[in-house]
Amino acid sequence: MTRMGVREIGRRTGYSPATVSNALNRKPGVSEKAVAAILSCAEEIGYRHPGRIEGLRFLIARKSGRILDEGTFHPGVIDGAERQAKQMGFPLSFSTLELSDKEGTRSQTEAMCRDATTGIILLGTEMDEGDYDLFAESDAPIVVCDGWSDRYFFESIVTSNENSAYRAVTYLLEHGHREVGYIRGETVIRNFPLRERGYVRALREHGLIANPAFRVTVGTTVSSSYASMHAWLEGRPQLPTAFFAENDIMALGCMRALNEHGIDTPRDVSMFGFDDLNFASIANPPLSTMRVPNRAMGELAVRALVESVRQPTDYSRVTHLSTTLVERQSVRTIET
Repeated sequence: MTRMGVREIGRRTGYSPATVSNALNRKPGVSEKAVAAILSCAEEIGYRHPGRIEGLRFLIARKSGRILDEGTFHPGVIDGAERQAKQMGFPLSFSTLELSDKEGTRSQTEAMCRDATTGIILLGTEMDEGDYDLFAESDAPIVVCDGWSDRYFFESIVTSNENSAYRAVTYLLEHGHREVGYIRGETVIRNFPLRERGYVRALREHGLIANPAFRVTVGTTVSSSYASMHAWLEGRPQLPTAFFAENDIMALGCMRALNEHGIDTPRDVSMFGFDDLNFASIANPPLSTMRVPNRAMGELAVRALVESVRQPTDYSRVTHLSTTLVERQSVRTIET
């Protein structure tokens, strides 16, 4: 597909490039009348939709880096994508999209989206809804990893955030904890509110409510989460018996601050994380957490992208990947 082809069809039919692209890619949300007119025009001008791609591009959408830069989540996704692309015989290139540079980002994105022969695996961890506007008229097929759009029907592969957090907090409750605090990041990505919903739901189903006194907002790097928790502890607050943290990085920084204030994990306060980053197993104590199948996410993204080109459908999917609860030594059982 070429951008000129889409624009020419749009000019002749009166439909927007986004509508034309969606119709040609058999995506939902386009009326039968519009599809018929667009396909008829495409045939009239001799336009042919490419039935194959020649390569793949892994695109890291970076906004602040406060989530991506210290974690080992996205290297795992990249590793899975590399392995699957190699197995299927596709070259895989890598690019970083700095969303904070709006002008540079727009021109960079337009160039990539014009190339319909190279599919895009878009890492959406730090993306907001408005950021997906950049890809609304893409000629290149796209699969989003660790992100999704509410307005556009992109094929997406995400973690089951709410249910995973629900399971983690339920585990704490089943180990006798009735005062469970919540550690949230001061940088908010779209995954985090879903994890908080799971936390609240687990408490509610056990007849409990979230205590705002146990809600701590911290930085999203190890050093900044440590500093934030250190400052919070200076006020000598009442402590819960356990914390659920939105990710492992925050959990580990907070554990260090607690330890320096003479608060032992798990004897005094248990800690539960999310992601199962590489260093969670060697923390002191080793961190209980929810393991996200990041490599599987990358593998699935490649397969879904290739399938969307070889066997296009009139619908898209959001695939939710389950997590695995990993028990380590950062949680103690409270005997009742």
